[in-house]
Amino acid sequence: MRPSDDNAWCARGRRRAELSAVSDEPGRARGWAAGLLRWFSLRLRLMLVFGLVALTAAVSASAIAYWLNRDAVLTRTQDAALDEFRKSLKDDTDPLPSVPTCSELRDAAGRMADNTQKYEVLLITRTRDAGSCPAASDKRLFTLDAVPASLRRAVDQKRPVGKGNTSPYHLYWQRITLDGTPYLVGGAKVNGGGPTGYMLKSLDTERQDLNSLAWSLGIATGLALIGAALLAQAAAATVLRPVQRLGEAAYRLGEGHLDTRLQVSGSDELANLSHTFNRAAERLQKRVAELSAREASSRRFVADMSHELRTPLTAITAVSEVLEEEADSLDPMIAPAVQLVVSETRRLNDLVENLMEVTRFDAGTARLVLDDVDVADQVTACIDARAWLDAVELDAARGIVARLDPRRLDVILANLIGNALKHGGSPVRVSVRTDGDELLIKVRDHGPGIPEDVLPHVFDRFYKASASRPRSEGSGLGLSIAMENAHIHGGDISAANSPEGGAVFTLRLPMDASRIASDEAEDELGDLDDLDREGAAEGERDGDGDGGGRARDKGRTWSKGKGKDKGGNSARGTGRNEEGRP
Repeated sequence: MRPSDDNAWCARGRRRAELSAVSDEPGRARGWAAGLLRWFSLRLRLMLVFGLVALTAAVSASAIAYWLNRDAVLTRTQDAALDEFRKSLKDDTDPLPSVPTCSELRDAAGRMADNTQKYEVLLITRTRDAGSCPAASDKRLFTLDAVPASLRRAVDQKRPVGKGNTSPYHLYWQRITLDGTPYLVGGAKVNGGGPTGYMLKSLDTERQDLNSLAWSLGIATGLALIGAALLAQAAAATVLRPVQRLGEAAYRLGEGHLDTRLQVSGSDELANLSHTFNRAAERLQKRVAELSAREASSRRFVADMSHELRTPLTAITAVSEVLEEEADSLDPMIAPAVQLVVSETRRLNDLVENLMEVTRFDAGTARLVLDDVDVADQVTACIDARAWLDAVELDAARGIVARLDPRRLDVILANLIGNALKHGGSPVRVSVRTDGDELLIKVRDHGPGIPEDVLPHVFDRFYKASASRPRSEGSGLGLSIAMENAHIHGGDISAANSPEGGAVFTLRLPMDASRIASDEAEDELGDLDDLDREGAAEGERDGDGDGGGRARDKGRTWSKGKGKDKGGNSARGTGRNEEGRP
């Protein structure tokens, strides 16, 4: 028998509904997050690590080389200058008289300044009139004010001569900066009596040489950093390319392409990882194939069983209805048995219908048939058809029109309201509201509520709250069918306990399910041939199933009010799936 045209691809429709429910803001947030992840990708982090290591090594090596060269250059320069100054001070001041004149000192300073080290000289001594005569080779450049006071004190200090000190006066030096130019200043007093001499040598040439060295080392550091970045890029490409292929393969595997495999080359750790992935994918494919085959077999068994039961149930239902109509004329001893047969036949019939509906949802052959529905009128019709007007309070404004599947909405309402009446307590209050572009329907009862440990399972199939009561009036499928019908619209149902007492079931549906129906139509066009083949196969398997179905429908279209119970199962097709809470 071909699946009903009133059904659609439930699983795909539900998935697309969930995807379409995601707003644009979270999508933009995910885009920003993806951008940040790209900025902090493994490739970038690897390049940064390589760069930092290279930069640290280059800067350290450059700094060490600079300071070693600086110390060598300055030490060599100052040692050469000081050695020549010491020798020149002795050689050029020995011929002077014990109390030389200023002219003689200037001549000696000029001779001392004429040297290969190019330093200026300042000689100071006592004159005959007990005065001081500073004689400089260049008065404009070198004066006594240029000599630091600490250096002058050290030069003039006389130290006692002993075993560890053979001379009362020593040569001292200091580096200073005058007008931004570095200089070496040295001074000594001639031992045995004589003038005090100071020298001033410019270190500007050495500074320029050291600056050139610093620039060269900086350029070398930059080149090393660029080289490290290139090496990091090459290493990242070599290491991350297999990782990227592995990520793409894992994504395809997660999307359902179970035949995805990686090409393995080499024998390193990444090759071992690829081998492990291929083995895991192969095992997963085999396992999924086994589970899919078992699931298909199970669905086929349920569908076949339901189809096979429909024909005998049609005859049994017709006989039980005739017996029910003649119940008043039956023997009082037989009447209870007849009523039991009638009620159990109805229960079995509902169970078969529920199993057929569940099979359609599991097989993905359920689809929407949309129409503009006045929600208040739909709820009223559902209540009136089941004779629940005295037990249900309706709070719904007129004029709320939604584009939904009216048959499936009726099934949802019948299950929720029937569940509240059966397990909750009168009065049951049904309120209809709109929340933006969503339809909000709440069904609240005045019963004891739902135990907290049962709440997560109220929509599970065949769930029973108590193991001691495995058999109840319902099949345990009604609420799960209601949930499936909500999902196919792109909505949802939630269950909770009201603070004021009783249970509250909240149904959320889109005001317009056209987008869901259009997505389902696209999927159905792609799989139309498969559906036709499935319908042909069902027709061959069921034989005269359509005729049996029509006979059954003809036998169940009675609506004289007989057999109406609290669940209201007298109306054909509109409340057949209502189910009690576990």
